[in-house]
Amino acid sequence: MDIKQLKFLIALDETRHFGQAAARCHITQPTLSMRLRSLEEELDLPLVNRGQRFEGFTAPGERVLAWARTVLAAYDGLQAEAAACRGHLVGTLRLGVVPLSNFDPLPLLQRLHSLHPNMRFELSSLSSEQILDQLASNRLDLGVSYLDRLDSERFDSLQLAETRMGVMYDQRYFSFAEETSSWESLTKLPLGLLTSGMHFRQSIDHNFHSRGLHPQPIIQTDAVHQLLQAVHGGFCCAIMPLDGGLESLTEHLRLQPIEDAQTLARLGLIMRRSAPRSALAEACLALYHTMMQES
Repeated sequence: MDIKQLKFLIALDETRHFGQAAARCHITQPTLSMRLRSLEEELDLPLVNRGQRFEGFTAPGERVLAWARTVLAAYDGLQAEAAACRGHLVGTLRLGVVPLSNFDPLPLLQRLHSLHPNMRFELSSLSSEQILDQLASNRLDLGVSYLDRLDSERFDSLQLAETRMGVMYDQRYFSFAEETSSWESLTKLPLGLLTSGMHFRQSIDHNFHSRGLHPQPIIQTDAVHQLLQAVHGGFCCAIMPLDGGLESLTEHLRLQPIEDAQTLARLGLIMRRSAPRSALAEACLALYHTMMQES
């Protein structure tokens, strides 16, 4: 058994396709199949359900896959730790961010990359539950998520600034006379919202319902980019974080503050407490502390 075989197994899980997994690992499909069969023979377990195409993992395969992720994360962490001891950071920082966060990770990642050019970054948009689950299983190094249901015995966190809300619009289609919008005035607009159940949407609903207001959104979606496209096309306005940098995506987008508007819970940078701890995540948190002191 070697690390490459475990990488092949994880690639198959992530792509759910033999050919795509092989391409991701820069090998041929026959080589991938041969190495996985070799792993099965060594463990004396069937790991993969095979038909004319990939049909999922066996029950033992799912358990081996969980261990493979742990072993591979430990291997990557060991490489990163050794490099950190030499005064360098290498490897890939895996960062999960909840949709419509007011935290823009790019300045932090750009600063990290300028200090450590061999670092790479993997960004994922995930729900708060997915972020905590993937931090716990070592599939993420760092998360940006809500702190209201955080288990402080399992995770370290650094609280971020309060998330304030604004109404986003395209100035070619909408204009506002006032400097701020009221929740009452928003009910008269064609609104686009994230789907119910998403954390940011829950905060929006609370702000409306606590005032006895019941808006009827013209469009709902779980994809932020689709919501932005709808706003940019003049189809609707949307409620967005004020400090997320989204209005700078095009010259026509604007964000107007909403009176007394913030999310129900604060966001934080979160990392796992238990070993193996990510040297990349620790460096990222330390740098963020420094950047906050500088600003």
